[in-house]
Amino acid sequence: MISANDPKLTSWVNVPDNSDFPIQNLPFGIFKTPQMDARVGIAIGEHVLDLKALHVLGYLENLPFTLDDLSSNTLNAIINRGKVATRELRNRVSKLLTSDVPDLRDKEHHVKQALIPMGDCEMLLPVEIGDYTDFYSSIEHATNVGKMFRDPANALLPNWKHIPVGYHGRSSSIVVSGTPIHRPKGQMLPADAEAPVFGPCKLLDFELEMAFITYPGKPMGDSIGTSEAENYIFGMVLFNDWSARDIQKWEYVPLGPFLGKNFASSVSAWVVTLDALEPYKVAGPVQDPPVLSYLEYDGNRNYDINLEVGIQPEGNDETVICRSNFKYMYWNMSQQLAHHTVNGCNIRGGDMMASGTISGKDETSYGSMLELSWKGTKPLKLSNGEERKFINDNDEVIMRGHATNGDIRIGFGEVRSKLLPTR
Repeated sequence: MISANDPKLTSWVNVPDNSDFPIQNLPFGIFKTPQMDARVGIAIGEHVLDLKALHVLGYLENLPFTLDDLSSNTLNAIINRGKVATRELRNRVSKLLTSDVPDLRDKEHHVKQALIPMGDCEMLLPVEIGDYTDFYSSIEHATNVGKMFRDPANALLPNWKHIPVGYHGRSSSIVVSGTPIHRPKGQMLPADAEAPVFGPCKLLDFELEMAFITYPGKPMGDSIGTSEAENYIFGMVLFNDWSARDIQKWEYVPLGPFLGKNFASSVSAWVVTLDALEPYKVAGPVQDPPVLSYLEYDGNRNYDINLEVGIQPEGNDETVICRSNFKYMYWNMSQQLAHHTVNGCNIRGGDMMASGTISGKDETSYGSMLELSWKGTKPLKLSNGEERKFINDNDEVIMRGHATNGDIRIGFGEVRSKLLPTR
C-alpha cells in the first residue's frame, strides 16, 4: 500500500464529514492570495497547505524539489521530477499532517505560515498544458450519437471497437473552474437550408468528462505500453468540454471538431493523483471483439468515480440533471496512452488527455444535453419550473466527482462555469 493511502490515517487538521479532501487524498493545485504570489499547494479539509512555506521552514529536506519548483505558477516543474518524486512528496506531506506526528502540528507559528484557509485562496489553472487530446471512449455516448445522427442499427463506426478514437484539441482555451465563457459564434446550416448562416451558436452544450495529466514520456519514436502507462500519469481533473453542437454538425466532416470545440474547456483546480485513486480501481467492460495486442492489459484499469452535473440559472437554485460514473468507460486511460504513443508520438509533462463524454446506460447518466434532451426533443425540467434543451445564457454548469469505499471519500471539488452572452 502507498503509505499516504492508509485508510486508518487521521489528521490534526480538521476535516469536515464528507469533505472531498481527507488526508488520504492530498491533491495538488496552484493558489495565490492577496499577500502571496502563485505557488504550489495541497488541499486538506478546508485548508491549503503551502508547499513553498514548508520548503522554507525545512520540512521537505532530502526530497528532489527546489524552492523554484514550489514557487511556480504551474505544477509542471514538480510533475517533471517524475512519479517517484511526487509520490515521496505526497507521502511526506501525509506524515506531517497525521494526527500523532508532532513535527509540524506542535509548531503553531509554522502552522500559521503554512496552512491557509481555502476561502482566502484564489485557485489558478494547475498546469501549463502543452498539448491536449480529447478521446471518444464511452460506448454509450458514441452509440447515442450514432443513433441520433446516423443509422440506429449501425450506430458505431467500424473502427470504434478497435481503437480509442481521439483528436488533437486546443490547449490555449482550457480555463480553470470559475472562469466564465462566452457563447461562441460560427457557421451553421439551418434545417432544410442549402447555404450556411453566421451567428451565435444556438445549441450550446456541456460534455461531462475527466482528464488525466501526464508525466514526461519516452523519447520521440518510442511507445508506452499498457503495462507501464500508469507510471506516466500524474493525476486527474474534472473536465467540461464545452460544445457548440450546431457549429460542430456543419464543420465536422471530413476532419472532425474545430470551432465547435476550441472556444473553451473548463477544468477543476485540484489534481487528484493517480496514487490516491489506486484503491478505487475496478474492472472495465468486456471488450468484444478482442483488441490488438498493444491494447491488451492486465488487472483492473477503470476507476469507480461518481460524477454529477448541475445547471444553475442566474438567481435560482441548482438542479442536478445527470449522475454518471467514470467506470463506464469502454477504453481505459492505459489503452488511451498506449494508443496515443504507439506510433512514436512523444508525451510531455503537463499534457492533458480528456476521456470523452462519460455516459452510462441509464438516461439519467447521459453526460451531455444532446443526449439528456435527445437532440432537443425531450426538454429537461429544472427546479424553478423552467425547461432546458441546451444551455441558456447566464446558466452556470457545475460538475462534481468523488470516489468512495466505506468511510473514505476522495473528491475533486468541482468545475463550475457560467455561460455569458456572445461578445
